[in-house]
Amino acid sequence: MLPKVNQFLYLQVASSDEEEANTEYKSRVSDEADHELLIDIPILESNGRYKRLFLGDELSIYFMTGDGVKHYFNSHVLGFKDDVVKMIRIGKPDPESITKVQRRHFLRVSAELELAIQMSTHVRFIGMTDDVGGGGISFLADAKWPIVDGTDLDCWLLVPYRNGTIDHAQFKAEVVRVKRMETGKNQIMAKFASISDGDRQKIIRFCFERQLDFRKK
Repeated sequence: MLPKVNQFLYLQVASSDEEEANTEYKSRVSDEADHELLIDIPILESNGRYKRLFLGDELSIYFMTGDGVKHYFNSHVLGFKDDVVKMIRIGKPDPESITKVQRRHFLRVSAELELAIQMSTHVRFIGMTDDVGGGGISFLADAKWPIVDGTDLDCWLLVPYRNGTIDHAQFKAEVVRVKRMETGKNQIMAKFASISDGDRQKIIRFCFERQLDFRKK
């Protein structure tokens, strides 16, 4: 079940500020495309203040069905569209990812980072991420590697910071989806199955720094 055009959405924006992260805004689905929803600029109903969104913002969203049940999903800002009014482009969720229970949301950003992957003692290779976040990653890899839904991976991620330092985050990941790309490579979406709090914080720090870079453009 996906939200429909003209349906209201209620969203929270991932932020390092706890009060802001817990603030709920109201929006509406204006239009849709194959892989995205176009929504109105969110508004804070209590005072009518609009919420400015930025490229890469991570969103925790719910909508309500006619029987009053809340359906939650996570998304992020893909860009903007200027029509008669300005609209926000957000990723359309996979219907299977929509749940009746709100999940903790983590900031996610587009980023090309080097990722070392080990599938077994004899299968090791290098991939390149296309987005990263505190809850998981997606990356591109040659289709020759036997990766399918449910595959367990040991990963080492290169994490560069704005001050020029470079760190590494190690984690175990579970593949949740594999998509064949027109380039012949596979896009692998994976969630963290095991990661230390310290390594998760390294990734979240990178995400917040990258989001600040997006906002300055």
